[in-house]
Parts: sequence; structure tokens; C-alpha cells
Amino acid sequence: MAPEEFVNVSAGESAAISTEPLLESERVWTKLVKKTYKDPHGTIRTWESAERTTRHAGSDIDGVGIVAILENSSSSSQSTSSEPSIVLQKQYRPPLDKIVIEIPAGLSDPGESPSQTAIRELREETGYHVSQVLETSPVMYNDPGFCNTNLRMVHVSVDMSDERNQEGNLKPELEEGEFIECFVVKLTDLWDEIVKLEREGYAIDARIANLAEGIELAKKFKLT
Repeated sequence: MAPEEFVNVSAGESAAISTEPLLESERVWTKLVKKTYKDPHGTIRTWESAERTTRHAGSDIDGVGIVAILENSSSSSQSTSSEPSIVLQKQYRPPLDKIVIEIPAGLSDPGESPSQTAIRELREETGYHVSQVLETSPVMYNDPGFCNTNLRMVHVSVDMSDERNQEGNLKPELEEGEFIECFVVKLTDLWDEIVKLEREGYAIDARIANLAEGIELAKKFKLT
């Protein structure tokens, strides 16, 4: 995908057309299951949940979320500040029928480590090239009361002095049917920005909201 083909998701016309039960023969990514379990008092109970069917053998995760920090960003016209910034995305999500504010993320390919998945997915979704993998989180579960979906968060730095990361040189490789608009926010402004975006009608992914909350708590209690 050439740089001029970046998608303006906010200007699009994506919208849900209908909702109906999913036939077993039509499912691709998930399945519904009923679990029978025994509670601490010995009572037998049941629980409805969803499971992903795409986790590869030998992997303990479905995919990764990517905290991509742009450093030396004053060299890029995407940011006028040298303060560290984070890469965010706008993407229409049919289950919510809304455009969602997210961090880059993606499913692992067979045999990939979390770091390898993060490097590949960031390049494919945003065009940015990782300069260093900083940290990989423990396994995190997105909504354990509903499904078994999980991931590891991978923190990476992006060197904005690398010509490949300059605006005009970014070359994302989006898949068919994938429409993503990327933008950059200073870490110090992250909480205020997501509050503003929610007021404008966007849905906020919990991963980026939790990160913003953590930054605000660190400020409030002077944890740094």
C-alpha cells in the first residue's frame, strides 16, 4: 500500500446492515461453548462462553497488542514535539457498529514469538519499522468472563530518525477488507485525548484506556 492510500476511516460509510444468529457451518474465528464446573461449595453450575479457534498449536497466546513509542519525533512532521508519542489507530468494528480507538495489534503466525509478531504487525498495519523491542508482558486475558481470548502486550520503540519511519515513506501492507487510520498522540496527553475522542462518538479499546489510566495514576501519586 502506497502512502497516498492511507485510509480516512472517520470519513467512511461503514455501518452494520443486519444482525442474525451465526450458523455453526458459517463460523470461522470463534465457537460458543457451555462449560460445566463445580463452585467452591460443590454446586454444579454451567457457564456460556466463546472460544477462539485460531490459536496455533504450541502457542500460549492468540496474538499481541503493540505499544509503539515514537522517539525523536521532532524529526517527523506527524508531531511537533520531541516528547515520546504513541501510535494509535481508528478502525471500524462491526460488533460495536462504531469506529474504535485502538493500539496496533494482530494474531500470531505459526512459530512466531510475541516480538516477531509485534514487529511484523506494526509494519503491516502502520508502516513503522521497530528499532527495539523494550518489553513483553505476561499473558493477558481480554474478557475472561466471556471468552478465552488472550495476548501479550509488546512495548517497542520506533526511531524517527530512520528514514523509513518518516511521513511519506511509510508503506503499510493492509489485508483485503482491513481499513485502518493511524495517528499519533503524546503520552502526556493520552488521557485527555481519549476522553475527547469518546465525547466525539468513538469507542475506546480497554487496552489503550488502561494504559492512559496508568499514566494518570503515575502522575497523581508521583510514581515516576
